[in-house]
Amino acid sequence: MNARRRTVLAAGAAGAAALATGCGSSGGDGDGEASSTPTASDGASDGASPGASGGAELARTADIPVGGGTVFKERKVVVTQPEEGEFRAFSAVCTHASCLVSTVSDGTINCPCHGSKYSITDAAVEAGPATRPLPAERITVAGGAIRLG
Repeated sequence: MNARRRTVLAAGAAGAAALATGCGSSGGDGDGEASSTPTASDGASDGASPGASGGAELARTADIPVGGGTVFKERKVVVTQPEEGEFRAFSAVCTHASCLVSTVSDGTINCPCHGSKYSITDAAVEAGPATRPLPAERITVAGGAIRLG
């Protein structure tokens, strides 16, 4: 009878592991497809043509609020301006469950899936469940344009 009980417990543990794995990749924008939801970057260049000082234009510097930022879902990038004239860019893919972050407010980049929050200055985790910061993205800022790359 003890052997039978162990089999049931092992099967239950395997099922729980499968359930936990399935939960991590479902819901929100974490399905790998770009969202067509409008962002604050609407009206900025469409980024189709690379510029001389970098890649595709994401936005104009005036489009990124001081102390805040803008999420570019179609590019999976978030650009912040922690202090006037200081621009930072990070991956918009949450390090917890790969959802796309959705907003920037009150000094944090926010993920809607499980509530992770990241600093607009260095993308350090300010609230979990994420444990790793958002990876930095390379941008160039010149002539009022913010370009990816």
